[in-house]
Amino acid sequence: MVNKPTILIVGASRGLGLALAEQFCHRNWHVIATVRGKAPALDAMKGRFPASLEEESVDIADEASVRALRERLDGRMLDMLFVNAGIAKSITESAATAPVQDFFDMMLVNAFSPMRLIETFEDIVSPSGTIAAMSSELGSIGGNPGAWDLYASSKAALNMLMKCYSARRAEDRRAKLVVAPGWIQTDMGGPDASFTVEESIPLVVDMLEKNHGKPGLRFVDRFDKTLPW
Repeated sequence: MVNKPTILIVGASRGLGLALAEQFCHRNWHVIATVRGKAPALDAMKGRFPASLEEESVDIADEASVRALRERLDGRMLDMLFVNAGIAKSITESAATAPVQDFFDMMLVNAFSPMRLIETFEDIVSPSGTIAAMSSELGSIGGNPGAWDLYASSKAALNMLMKCYSARRAEDRRAKLVVAPGWIQTDMGGPDASFTVEESIPLVVDMLEKNHGKPGLRFVDRFDKTLPW
């Protein structure tokens, strides 16, 4: 059906995920892009890449939704799985001031749910493929300057879950990447962020293609620089 490498991008309705989908389409990948609801920008992109882009729906925080998507993709083989979905709440607050539900929501969406999806889909990722998740420089305990406390904690949790996942699969030859794209001007990053989507995402995709199928776990930025855990 598809004679080109296939990537599943989870969370592609806007921002970084949408830009990732466009870049991979430009580079002759077949892209399965997921959304939670209506996604006009992705629909418009399908008009530009009708042979390369297909849309699926999933709510990463809903286990039934994740398993339903896995069933719909049964029989398919992915060369790369990239979990981009994430949220940021109470970014200027601390544990003493933030609503506890905001922290729970970020831990669910940013850490637990990506790993649940990865474990649910791992059997349809090629043995020589790549499993990746969108992290953040703020998720580095060694590198965090003390910012976005609760969001950073959720990304550090994602990094730890990926380390545990990789450690339990010592014989697995797939690439496993936690990716820090930089502080990007998106709805989440805000207008004061250091880089535009157009500046960052092509470099992220360069890095992903460079590491594709290269065995082992790495926490890297868009320049393929290894970051401290």
